Amino acid sequence: MNMTKIKSLFKLFSGDTCTEEHEPLIDLAVFEVERMISETADREDPRLDFLCAAIANYRYYQALSAQDRSEFTYGGKVIKDESGKVLSFAEGLLRGYYRLCSDIIKDSDLIFIVVV
Repeated sequence: MNMTKIKSLFKLFSGDTCTEEHEPLIDLAVFEVERMISETADREDPRLDFLCAAIANYRYYQALSAQDRSEFTYGGKVIKDESGKVLSFAEGLLRGYYRLCSDIIKDSDLIFIVVV
């Protein structure tokens, strides 16, 4: 996997330049992908860079959403800003890259993505 490419893709997906504060998210994404890769897969496959960046992007928007930008109403919790929509777009992007990489990641890893 190419860290420079992953950072560039992260910027493309998130719209934010990769800084030191984003590094842990990217490192975690690379670790996750390394654990998923099947033994027979080419570790230099460019799809893995996209998957790493999509995971880091998803984690980034999870962190932003965790800052609780919502309000409580009679009907329940309502998001006041666009973070919920952005998180669902990040989830869709991530799902797409999981599908794209399905032939090079282990089948034994179950991945559940739920956005409430």
